[in-house]
Amino acid sequence: MKNKLKTEKSNVTTMMEFVLLGFSDIPSMQWLLFGIFLVIYLTILMCNSIIILITKIDPALQTPMYFFLSNFSFLEICYVTVTIPRMLMDLLSQRGNISLLACATQMFFVLTFGGSECLLLTVMAYDRYMAIFSPLHYTVVMSQKVCVQLVIASWVSAVPVVIWQTWQIFSLPFCGSNAINHFFCDLPPLLKLACGDTFVSEVILYGSAVVYIIIPFLLIVASYGKIISNILKLSSARGKAKAFSTCSSHLIVVILFYGTATITYLQPKPNESEGIGKLISLFYTVFTPTLNPIIYTLRNKDIMVALKKLLSHYNDSNT
Repeated sequence: MKNKLKTEKSNVTTMMEFVLLGFSDIPSMQWLLFGIFLVIYLTILMCNSIIILITKIDPALQTPMYFFLSNFSFLEICYVTVTIPRMLMDLLSQRGNISLLACATQMFFVLTFGGSECLLLTVMAYDRYMAIFSPLHYTVVMSQKVCVQLVIASWVSAVPVVIWQTWQIFSLPFCGSNAINHFFCDLPPLLKLACGDTFVSEVILYGSAVVYIIIPFLLIVASYGKIISNILKLSSARGKAKAFSTCSSHLIVVILFYGTATITYLQPKPNESEGIGKLISLFYTVFTPTLNPIIYTLRNKDIMVALKKLLSHYNDSNT
């Protein structure tokens, strides 16, 4: 009995790395997936960088809404950079070995940027609410100082909770298999590998999900409920169309991001499917950030006008 306990203890303490299985179940498609994800990553970098650029240089876009949008675009770049380059490296080398420190670091940044995105989307909804319900006081309420404070709060508010959450997870003993059936270090698959008491970690997981997903989502829903009811009262069809076009892009992004994040972090543990969980994670960490700049540009006339002006200026300078 003592020898058995000693062996188990040795297995727990000597595990110094994990193996991210990623897409190893479809080895024939590794190079194809590498090419697809590389193109997606470069597209995300390029599209979001263009949004940041035009919102900085175009005078017509020097408003709180586009200030928040440029910060959201920068956050998206940070968010995908935490996961996609590592996934590309694993697809290229066909090895998914990752140290405990690297795994903890990746999880910390994924959760931090994810939580910041939830809060920033809520701030953007509040901005639209103030613009529609209090247009006369909008510039005073949403001053540059207030906007900067709201962005900083969105970026840093999640950090203390995520530090505690990361420490809690990696203080658990891991024994048995070190294979993570995922393409990045995320909470649900890591909890499956822990052989200690995971109750506290699960409580923190669900509690954090409520604070950073459910509450912000309910605030956004409440804001847009009032916004839509107010838009419907407008007598001008043109006014209704303009108000809806202003808000619809943000609402689509909210539904895409919160829908998949809720399924990932709030589904009951017994019902989790590793394959489906990986697919859902792929959607909100890769595909949604790819769609976001497209949604914001194609459905926003101001950005399209600014983009055309930028392209026109670029063409004139080259001729």
